[in-house]
Amino acid sequence: MKPKIFITRQIPTHVMNQLKEVCDVSIWNEEDTPVPREILEEKIVDIDGLYCLLTDTIDEELLQKAKNLKVISNMAVGFNNIDVDAATKRGIIVTNTPGVLTETTADLTFALLMATARRITEASDFLRSGKWSSWSPMLLTGQDIYNSTMGIIGLGGIGKALAKRAQGFNMNVLYHNRSRKLDSEQELGLEYCSLEDLLKRSDYVCIMTPYTPETKNMIRDEHFKIMKDTSILINTARGGIVNENDLYYALKDGEIWAAGLDVFEQEPVDFNHPLLTLPNVVTLPHIGSASIGTRTKMAEVVAENMLQALNGEIPVNIVNKEIVSNKSPISYFN
Repeated sequence: MKPKIFITRQIPTHVMNQLKEVCDVSIWNEEDTPVPREILEEKIVDIDGLYCLLTDTIDEELLQKAKNLKVISNMAVGFNNIDVDAATKRGIIVTNTPGVLTETTADLTFALLMATARRITEASDFLRSGKWSSWSPMLLTGQDIYNSTMGIIGLGGIGKALAKRAQGFNMNVLYHNRSRKLDSEQELGLEYCSLEDLLKRSDYVCIMTPYTPETKNMIRDEHFKIMKDTSILINTARGGIVNENDLYYALKDGEIWAAGLDVFEQEPVDFNHPLLTLPNVVTLPHIGSASIGTRTKMAEVVAENMLQALNGEIPVNIVNKEIVSNKSPISYFN
């Protein structure tokens, strides 16, 4: 009997066909609508594998209904949408997609930085709305990027890729991380410093750290107060790392100059969210890894993780490695 898997969103046809060759596949066919909770609760009961997105909440209450679930394969680097402890307790493997989206997300992060600093979207809207009646020296002036200082909070793969891009703009790059990365300091000319020092000195503060209980609301009112009033915050990590209410008032009151956001605490973000009302905020709908090549590769990696787990192998991208010693290798394709 083929293992049963459920896919929570449409994926590339060739990936779907690969899975259908060896699995009994069902899928939520709506492209733009997350799978309803009641459907997920119904499907979770007897499936062996769940192919999900970061928009799907896989919590303990849901996992309690899972009778046969062996693997949760998540199409994202982050996995804060999954209760990993609850999955581990039930012997369920959790996987993610690190590495494959590193360069693409770094590209988007630097593009968002440039768009925010030079007021690109604001200038485009200004022109399209018919407001451009004459040229003046201070029309829509922004902040310089070349020779400025970038502060990176969280020096993982994407953070290091961002630092490489900053080199091309002759930027001085500071970083704050749980541990020092001496090899990266030497390779990229980075300077390690405390969070407070980074915030005080940086022209651009880029959030690159994972979302965890320790990093929730990591950047809040007290931090905005010590940043330069010309500084720009860029967040392409997770929305909950920055306290959005505090950010709104920091931007509104001029404590910092602008923000570029690809992520929000609640997604999709409410159209009436206060941050969307500010002209000095550039917002995107969580498209950090959204290139055709990268999203296709992510879908392929999710399928590979799924099939490896169902074949009794240890997936390359396993999140809860502690589970391995407690599981005997059993293939569900025998």
